[in-house]
Amino acid sequence: MKTTLLGRTGIDVSVAGLGCGGHSRLGMARGNSGNQASRIVDCALELGINFIDTARAYGTETAVGNAVLGKRDRVVISTKSFAGRAGELLSGADVVASLEKSLTRLQTDYIDIFNLHGVSKEQYPHCVTEILPALLKQQELGKIRFLGITEAFGRDPSHQMLKMALPDDHFDVVMVGFNLLNPSARHSVFPLTIEKDVATQIMFAVRRALSQPAALAEVVNKLIDDGELEETVMDRRNPLGFLEQHPGTRSVVEAAYRFCRHEPGATVVLTGTGSESHLKENIESILAEPLPPEIMTELESLFGQVDSVSGN
Repeated sequence: MKTTLLGRTGIDVSVAGLGCGGHSRLGMARGNSGNQASRIVDCALELGINFIDTARAYGTETAVGNAVLGKRDRVVISTKSFAGRAGELLSGADVVASLEKSLTRLQTDYIDIFNLHGVSKEQYPHCVTEILPALLKQQELGKIRFLGITEAFGRDPSHQMLKMALPDDHFDVVMVGFNLLNPSARHSVFPLTIEKDVATQIMFAVRRALSQPAALAEVVNKLIDDGELEETVMDRRNPLGFLEQHPGTRSVVEAAYRFCRHEPGATVVLTGTGSESHLKENIESILAEPLPPEIMTELESLFGQVDSVSGN
């Protein structure tokens, strides 16, 4: 496993991180038991991953806590709390209560990265004025090492919230959506994170559109119909076929992970699954060499200006 520094936190982390949310949630969304989910975490640790991202909302904190018991000093844990629920903004006290429950489920007395989860641009000012002071106090108490914030990429594919948050410089880590269908963070997010040495968790490297051909065709056809892609240079039926045919790539999924891993500004690329074999394949892809220059040029010419889809 290759490692890197988690930005200005100075923590040494694996370049691949285990994502415990998404469509899989360590397989629990598809019927895995808590013990089976914990085994996925064990497998990730055995393969050299030391960065684990979970959240109260995912329902996987307990599985993570069971897996890392006795190994806490070897693991970097990132977890989260929403800033709002059912249309109502949460108070600082509400978020601290969520933190306490996360500590219990994770069986730890501190969180390495505590994130505000899926924050919208409308919620962001409340996060700064009402929630951040409460979290800073918890940081002083030693319950949080570093603070992070995550965007709601599915609803905010052009990164409006992060474009507000990064200049304020309150957070040491951000979670950002980035993939070969929507690389807009390259221009709107990464220059700021690099300048401020803010670490990035890369989410949505591979979601439905990059793992299911029918979903990919649906996304691409909509982009063509909306005028964001040129039909004359795009094969509606097999839009990324050139990735499968090129001798320097094995599959769309493999290319998608490599695309994210070697992007300047990408710190940890998250991958989530309920299958040990699938996890091993994904890690191999993340650890592979950069994509060939001609592939990168082709992807930039096709999708370089897209900022309206998440690929979910």
